[in-house]
Amino acid sequence: MNKNIIITGTSRGIGYELVPLFTDLGHNVLALSRNEVPITGLDISNCSCMPCDITSQSDLLKVADFLKNHWDHVDVLINNSGYLVKKGFSELTKEDFQEAYDVNVFGAVAMIQTVIPFMKKNGHVVNISSMGGVQGSAKFPGLVAYSSSKGALITLTEVLAEEYKESGPSFNALALGAVQTEMLAEAFPGYQAPVSAKEMGKYIMDFALEGHQFYNGKVLQVSSSTP
Repeated sequence: MNKNIIITGTSRGIGYELVPLFTDLGHNVLALSRNEVPITGLDISNCSCMPCDITSQSDLLKVADFLKNHWDHVDVLINNSGYLVKKGFSELTKEDFQEAYDVNVFGAVAMIQTVIPFMKKNGHVVNISSMGGVQGSAKFPGLVAYSSSKGALITLTEVLAEEYKESGPSFNALALGAVQTEMLAEAFPGYQAPVSAKEMGKYIMDFALEGHQFYNGKVLQVSSSTP
């Protein structure tokens, strides 16, 4: 059965790869990103592209209008948008923290609040977090704002799953290890991740479609490296 899928952060990286993975299976996708041009260029009939800054209330209202006018429900929301700033702690400004949390936490919150009225009990919200946000995992200097915001996203996921456990939808978080994306290359030039964006996208797609049958309020560590 074809499903209605919303994905944020689709202009590059994992989000970009996710769109054709879903649409090739016949699912309907609403692709959201600040820059809609890359996805629009794919010219996929069952994909609607919308420029959307998830930190902008006016843009989120446009998403709600689209859902009211075109879809009667949403099956899956993948909060994939991410903002990474790499700086030593003493160099970080309040604005650096604000931007990281605006996208990685408050943007995800706003998307969930926008979409959840259109979701049913069997819906699934998948929040894309990071191994850097997992308690006890290996941490890297320079990622204080990013990792702490991804930790907040994990806790948000756990609490929302409890709050909506009777009515649905389900909430889960995927804490990703290193994936070869533009964002990673910008932060760590020359580093080669063990997993491509398309490979991780395939895993996320399968989990988004089926994972809520087995998990709710869980944080799955998706990393092939140790620690």
